[in-house]
Amino acid sequence: MASALYPLFKQKLLSQVDAIDFDADTVRCIFVTSTYVYSALHDFFADLTNTIGDGGTGRANGEVLVSPTLTDGVLDAADTVFAAVTGAAVNAIVLYKDSGVDATSPLIAYIDGISFTPNGGQVTIQWDAGAAKIFAL
Repeated sequence: MASALYPLFKQKLLSQVDAIDFDADTVRCIFVTSTYVYSALHDFFADLTNTIGDGGTGRANGEVLVSPTLTDGVLDAADTVFAAVTGAAVNAIVLYKDSGVDATSPLIAYIDGISFTPNGGQVTIQWDAGAAKIFAL
């Protein structure tokens, strides 16, 4: 599966209804294992399976994007550090807005190409230094 923006996120951008404010909202990222299958029908954190975060698997175990910037339709942020990651082999990372509830925390992006087997140690995500950064619209 290639990286993709979740369709509900794109709809929010176009309709400006319940839009996500990267400067004010809590946007997090969390790993998913190879057993998670991306679906365009997934729209909230509750739809994710087999997540791996910092010390656990739930929504609150995702790491917050620090210092997000939006420039010319490109999202970037400071490197994201997970202090202790354990679990099955990681296949991708998912960005989501944390509303405090799994069923209302909208998914933003599925980013493929992140592959490693956690060993309980720290994992740092260095967002792409190229033109696309985290993602570009």
